[in-house]
Amino acid sequence: MIEKKEIQKINIKPVDKVVMAEKEIPQKAVRMESRNLTVKYGQVTGVKNISLPVYNQTVTALIGPSGCGKTTFLRSLNRMHDLTRNALVTGEVLLDGVNIYEPRINPVAIRRKIGMVFQKPTPFPTMSIFDNVVAGLKLVGIRDKKLLNEVCEKALRQAALFDEVKDRLGSPGGSLSGGQQQRLSIARALAIEPEVILMDEPTSSLDPLASAKIEELILELKENYAIVIVTHNMQQAGRVSDHTAFFYMGELVEFGTTSKLFTNPVNKRTEEYLTGKFG
Repeated sequence: MIEKKEIQKINIKPVDKVVMAEKEIPQKAVRMESRNLTVKYGQVTGVKNISLPVYNQTVTALIGPSGCGKTTFLRSLNRMHDLTRNALVTGEVLLDGVNIYEPRINPVAIRRKIGMVFQKPTPFPTMSIFDNVVAGLKLVGIRDKKLLNEVCEKALRQAALFDEVKDRLGSPGGSLSGGQQQRLSIARALAIEPEVILMDEPTSSLDPLASAKIEELILELKENYAIVIVTHNMQQAGRVSDHTAFFYMGELVEFGTTSKLFTNPVNKRTEEYLTGKFG
């Protein structure tokens, strides 16, 4: 836990209220939670008044048409908007009960607790596979060779990559295939021992076989982490997620268990999106 001290256009009406099918949601522990979260870029509102729980040992999928606020919301969960000019975040994001936007909270410490995997693989191409994995630890001053070796192997095993690269840890990260590079990026996120893993369309640039491996990995990782994934692939959301949140025009329209939301959505906008009437 964080110590408190350091711590397209269609004619659809605006969202009236969020449908929260609470009776359908298993009551696992809430690891994160946004409360009335709003993100603005100057005069433009990216997301508005989003209140959404993220449960431990589950995968939460964020779906919706392009430009609806999914990635904006995801990036707010580990304060990445701190790095964006003119971005203003209001409301709260709680991690283990602590608001990560409190002034006394160090955003670097937050990003160690909430790892991010981006849409495209992000290895350091000339840096070795080993150094790619432990880069975050070295950044905070850890130099113990034995510890770094142990962390590297553990993270690569968690990312289902160790057996494929164990004999060439000194090779450049850029020498790996696209799918391997994405798993290397996941290993780097895991090496800092996060509590939550955020994934922004992690398979969108991969072929079907590599995508399948990432999906299998997500299902394995959720046994130990809370995971939030942005995806445009409805089939993927159905395969890997426990809960799904449907965003539209910067607002949260409906949230519930994936099986319930996909088969019997309460909100008409959700049904129209899932059946391909817009998107």
